[in-house]
Parts: sequence; C-alpha cells; structure tokens
Amino acid sequence: MIEKPVENSHRLNLDSKPSACTKCHGELQYIGHGQYKCDTCGNIEYDDFGKVYKYIDDNGPSSAIVIAEATGVQIDKINAFLREGRVEIPEGSDVYIKCERCGRDIRFGRFCPECAAALSKQLKGVFEAGEVPKKKSQGDGKMRFLGKDKKRY
Repeated sequence: MIEKPVENSHRLNLDSKPSACTKCHGELQYIGHGQYKCDTCGNIEYDDFGKVYKYIDDNGPSSAIVIAEATGVQIDKINAFLREGRVEIPEGSDVYIKCERCGRDIRFGRFCPECAAALSKQLKGVFEAGEVPKKKSQGDGKMRFLGKDKKRY
C-alpha cells in the first residue's frame, strides 16, 4: 500500500472543531471555550481545547500528562495551547515551559515579560524608522525596452 505524503505534517491542527452532533448529526454552533451546541437537540460537543478547558475547570490544575490521558488530547496540542496563552501553568508549579529567547521559566506564552518587552521595543523602533525612500523615476512617462535597436521580423 502506497501512502501519500502529508503536507505540513509537523504542524498541529489546533482548530479541530467537531463537524456535526454525535447524537443527531445536526449543525453545531460555537458558544465559547471550545464548546459547540447542536441547533437540533441541544447536545454540547467539545473540540480539543474545550476538552482541556473543561477538564481543568472541573478538576483544577493538573500536569499535561494527566490532562492528556484524561481527555485524549495530544500533549503537543496542550503545549501549543500553553504557548498560545490559551491555558497557563499555575503559580508554584514544579514544571514550567521555557522562554524561547532566554530560557527562563514561564507559565504561558513564548517569551518572558522582559524578552517580550525587548522584542516589542525592537519592533516599535523598526516602525518609527519610517519608510525607505523610493527610487526617483525618470519622470517622462515613456516605456523603455531592452534591445530596441534590433530589428524584429
């Protein structure tokens, strides 16, 4: 059996919303925090973020491994939710994620507050520098052609 290569297989699909109600196959409407309500029967469905959010809401803070085992959501997705700032590690935890710039322990996101401020300042400086001056056009509005001396047949 020949398998087709999957494009962008290294990326996680974080927006894996349920397509239809599991009870009546009705249409689902997003109601918040990863929850979807069926228009027909009122059943509530959850996407992966909703499962994680509901587990934490019901059981309190837990490790990513415990949440993954209880919800069936991949640990990589849970870590991605942490990096996006959608969930955060509680204060006083034994385990933290690292700042991508300096390696410092952080509770959520990609950067610690100091690195985020430094990066923001760098970006602000780029925008304040203004536009690069445009090259002056010749101004006569005529088209120019390369090799115009050659005869065409």
